Amino acid sequence: MTSQTSDRQRLPEWLKKRPGKLNASRTLSNKLDKEAPNTICQEAKCPNRGECFSKGLLTFMILGTVCTRNCAFCSVRHGRPMPPDKGELDHILNAVDRLNLKFVVLTSPNRDDLPDGGASHYVHIVQGIKTAFPHVKVEVLIPDFQGNRDDLAVVVNEAKPDVLNHNVETVPSLYTTVRKGSLYKRSMDVLAAAKEMNPKLLTKTGIMMGLGETVEEVETVMRDANERKVDIMTMGQYLRPDKENLPVEKYWSPDEFDDLKKRAQDIGIRYVFSGPLVRSSYLAEHVFDDLSGKDNPFA
Repeated sequence: MTSQTSDRQRLPEWLKKRPGKLNASRTLSNKLDKEAPNTICQEAKCPNRGECFSKGLLTFMILGTVCTRNCAFCSVRHGRPMPPDKGELDHILNAVDRLNLKFVVLTSPNRDDLPDGGASHYVHIVQGIKTAFPHVKVEVLIPDFQGNRDDLAVVVNEAKPDVLNHNVETVPSLYTTVRKGSLYKRSMDVLAAAKEMNPKLLTKTGIMMGLGETVEEVETVMRDANERKVDIMTMGQYLRPDKENLPVEKYWSPDEFDDLKKRAQDIGIRYVFSGPLVRSSYLAEHVFDDLSGKDNPFA
């Protein structure tokens, strides 16, 4: 991949962090390492750790920190994972309590090595959180379970999360480069099937910008998501985690992200979070703030 705007160029001003925020992120990282091991906030080196933490939000990585796939954009390690650890729930419950969390996001690496892709472990963790902390809302950011509807149904009908998220990550033309081992149609089918299984479930997907996609291709993703009744869409700037990952092809400006948001809303997607530093679970609680102030079709 080549581009006039690779990440060898100077980072745009709108993506730079002020020193105070950098120090706050370092302080947060130290606390997370002690109180909440295995957060995707740490594993994926998310730039919004400080802001989300200050609002009582955290994304936990369950089912270990090793992925059976090797996506070119991702910093999560690839290899042979360990068996699921039921003790992960104790760590999460401790973190929810000690950090006074109000909105928890659970994600995991792909676990193609497991018969159910890890679906039953999602049930174990979500039910455990809701039993201990009924006021805490839970979003799950799930893998595609290799398209197995039975595994998806376990998460939808038994775990009963408040939000089900599955990211398409990029446009169809880039899948063979960006998401090896995944299929665009399969990801869209996951979103459609989850909504069919529970029409009241809030469904969500996200896409990274800056890997070589065009506006027209992104609009196609928006339309495909809307046809599958996806409620929430996130769009954020891809930032290269390490030199082994794909380079940035373009830094999309704040104005361009604003334009993408308008396009998605015009197409019909109800909740759109679009900006350079938006990540998949970024400020997810705002949707519930909005729903609490009007008729809630998902209640």
